[in-house]
Order: sequence, then structure tokens, then C-alpha cells
Amino acid sequence: MNRELIYKKIVLTVLLLVFISNLFVSAQVKIYVITDLEGVSGVYKFEQTRTKDTPLNIQACEYFMEDLAAVVRGLREGGATEIIVVDGHGSQAMIPHMMELGAKYVTGHPKTIGEDWKLDSSFAGVVMFGLHAMMGTPDGVLCHTQDSKAENRYWYNGVESGELVQGAASAGLMGVPVIMVTGDVATCREAVRFFGNEIVTVATKQGISREAAILYPFEETREALYKGAKKAISVIPNCKPFTLKVPVKCKMEYLDPEQTEPKLITKEWISDDGKNLLAP
Repeated sequence: MNRELIYKKIVLTVLLLVFISNLFVSAQVKIYVITDLEGVSGVYKFEQTRTKDTPLNIQACEYFMEDLAAVVRGLREGGATEIIVVDGHGSQAMIPHMMELGAKYVTGHPKTIGEDWKLDSSFAGVVMFGLHAMMGTPDGVLCHTQDSKAENRYWYNGVESGELVQGAASAGLMGVPVIMVTGDVATCREAVRFFGNEIVTVATKQGISREAAILYPFEETREALYKGAKKAISVIPNCKPFTLKVPVKCKMEYLDPEQTEPKLITKEWISDDGKNLLAP
């Protein structure tokens, strides 16, 4: 065998390996899961979410983990190759011994060291799990924006918005779309309003008022969560990153907690790059 033929075979082998490697890289589907507690199955009163480690809170966190396990299984079977789950509830909701295989879980405060867990442009999509509707939603179970004990309300470019928009806009700055939202019916409705019909939504209950709901059997919601997560991978090509037109005109209203009588405070600011969406 002459040298030229050997050289050609080596080149072809290298090109084939590069091609296979590129296929493997392109097949990577990284999913970022932002979580909260208020929107999971069986949770409908603030006693379950506000005070850490009470019997009701522990039970609610168990509901959270069981719902989350169904979503992780669905994402994996749908084709996700890497899943990062971030505990977004204020008092944290994760129970380590109940973690489903196939994901990495980030919890605790403050989450400041290291970049491995942070959202970036390498992710294919964001799942917003266990979310709640914005403050003031009549049928929003445990509805609030940022602080469940305050009457916080936010507007961006004149449109009232909640935590769904805040999270999605942050992801949108990196070109990552929201592909799935789970929570009560009002939360799902809010998600479709802002992100469109292309995303997958799964309702875990139907709100009657802020602390009253029609609950669905766990077996039904977890089957729906599993199927929804599995489907969510397939809708990624149809989902577009959510963005706010910059500069963003921001407004916040809240009740001053230091006043004997409730006093409504208004703050307004401009976010030139769309990053600073919370009150400075």
C-alpha cells in the first residue's frame, strides 16, 4: 500500500470522526428547570409554603419532589441529555433523598460560586415548574410577584407582568426559549398569553381564589406532567425566546411594611439592557 493511499485513509478517518463528533454535539439537548413551590399539585395555602420545616411545609415539599420526578422522567425520555434543576422557592423546597435520577439539582443560599449551574446560551430550553400567577390574579392560587407577603406589582413597558415574564425575559437575553410551564390554570393562561400557544402547559389545579382551589388527583397530574415534559422537547424548534423591548420602562408598586397604616409606594426606573427588572 503506497503512502498516498495511506494518507487518504487517515484523512478520511479523521473527517469521519469529526463528523460523528459534530453529530454527537448537535444531539445534546440541555434543559434548564426553574422551580417554585406554589404551583405544584396539592398546594393551595400559604401555610404550606412560607414557614420552613413545618409538617404542612414538609408535606408540600414532598408533593414538589414527586411532581418534579415526573417532569425529569419525561424530559429524559423525550430526549434531554442534560437537565439542571434550580430550587427557586424562597425557603427552598428540595428534599435530597427524593431526587429523581437523570438531573443535577441546585439548592441553598446564596448561589454565587461557580458557573456550572447557571443558565447560558448552551441550553435548548427552559421549563418553568410549579410557578404561580402574578399578584392580583383573581383565580390565581397563591398568586404574588416576588414576595408572597407584600402586594408587589410590576409593569414593563406599561404591561403588568409577574415572575413568569421576569424569568423568561432573563432567559431570552441569552436566546433560550421557555418550552414548558406548570402551575394552576391561571398560571398556564398567563404563560400562553405572553409566550404563545407553542409552549407546553400543564395545569396541576384550578384556582377559586388566592387560597382556595379545585385539586386534581396526584396520579392524574403526574401523568400529565410526565407526558407534557416528554412533549416539550419536541416543541423546542417552535418556541422563540421571550424578550422585552429595550430600554425597558419599569414600574413597581408595593405596600411599605414599615408604615403603621398601609401606604402604597411607587418606584420607576429604566433598564437599558433589559437585565435589571427588579427594583434597584
